[in-house]
Amino acid sequence: MTDTVKRIRDLLFEEKDEGYKAFQSPLLPGISPDSMIGVRTPVLRHIAKKMTAEEKEEFISTLPHRYYEENNLHAYVLSLEKNFEKCFSAIDAFLPYIDNWATCDGLRPICIKENEDRLLTYIYRWLDSGECYTIRFATEMLMLHYMKDNFRNEYPQKIAGILSEEYYVNMMSAWYFATLITKRWDDGIKYLEEHMLSPFVHAKTISKVCDSLAVPREKKEYVKKLR
Repeated sequence: MTDTVKRIRDLLFEEKDEGYKAFQSPLLPGISPDSMIGVRTPVLRHIAKKMTAEEKEEFISTLPHRYYEENNLHAYVLSLEKNFEKCFSAIDAFLPYIDNWATCDGLRPICIKENEDRLLTYIYRWLDSGECYTIRFATEMLMLHYMKDNFRNEYPQKIAGILSEEYYVNMMSAWYFATLITKRWDDGIKYLEEHMLSPFVHAKTISKVCDSLAVPREKKEYVKKLR
């Protein structure tokens, strides 16, 4: 452990909140409480913003991390990186170490807007990785960044073709299709009408659509009939 990493870890322990740790731990069933410090997300994001370029470089090059919050901090540091090549090279190195949904979903790179075509190469490779949180992250990237004029029918076809027993993969797939139905009804509803999804993803997609405040009541009633 380098001096920089030790200094950052010490800072995280200075910010620990035992009450928050007790609240958060049950939400992360795969994470041992011993590997959690109990640092709130706004604090982690603040630390990520205040780190120098040299500190960030040293911190993200030190893998694996010991603590859950160090992984989250890693995700927030990468999310702030503006250089596409540097960011996604580092994400490639980090994804195999992500072991929970919260760290995965906290990885939201800001450098994507001008690089959507280049990102697709990564997304398709990640979707074929067979790794739970790598697939989840790739699916989320398609959901967040490829549902406007850049949408292609091949994207949901790719997600529908993922056959996984991983709960967090399937829940993200359901989130993807619920979002697709909400934003692009004609492109999304056929996946329910034609039963193109696994039974679990089908059921969870319907549940998410019905819970959404963005879907009109009459459409929710139609979706319920597709159970």
